[in-house]
Amino acid sequence: MLAVNLISSVIPSVRSTEKGQKILNTMDVFRVSHLPVVDENRYLGLISDKFIYDLNLLKKSIDKETDKLITTHVHEDQHIFEVASMMYKLKLSVMPVLKSGHDYLGSITLYDLARRFARYFSLQEVGGVIVLEVNVNDYSMTQISQIVENNDTRILSFFMNRIPGTNRLEIIIKLDKEDLSPVIQAFNRYDYNIKGIYLDHSMLNDLYMDRYQQFMKYMNI
Repeated sequence: MLAVNLISSVIPSVRSTEKGQKILNTMDVFRVSHLPVVDENRYLGLISDKFIYDLNLLKKSIDKETDKLITTHVHEDQHIFEVASMMYKLKLSVMPVLKSGHDYLGSITLYDLARRFARYFSLQEVGGVIVLEVNVNDYSMTQISQIVENNDTRILSFFMNRIPGTNRLEIIIKLDKEDLSPVIQAFNRYDYNIKGIYLDHSMLNDLYMDRYQQFMKYMNI
């Protein structure tokens, strides 16, 4: 998935001639804390609510301060993982997307990003989740896949997180069935440490949110 395919259809840009208060009002409408400043399709930088308050621009146009704007952006052909990494590192609510010639194409929001990740991880698919814990040296994606598939089950998504300060991995597997009994029994036969089993959708939502945040932290490495 490339940046150009993540562009929001609703997030507007603002002009350098606009006053700070109007820009803040626009941010409030779209529930973001950043907006791209664009004059005649030329990207000048990203303005934040903090920038407006710090420079006391509520009643002033921002045109005299555009040289102080951060010019963070991604290009249209950058991968979603690169976009996520940059947005996390810089704590941005909006990421501008530019053509190779530096022309402005549009912006990506955190909501757009989260929605795409939800599709990547099959979060909306019916099924259950098993959480395993293994030593790094014992990890085998091939073996885990075989155990699952030998029990007439498919892996919809797979997430791996190294437990800080240890040589152990936490492995989260989303499967295409809600009855996980055969798979659980198989993992037990192979002496896997099963940390958790999630079948209730409210529990799954909490798990997905937690793992999504961990994923964003991982992208910061």
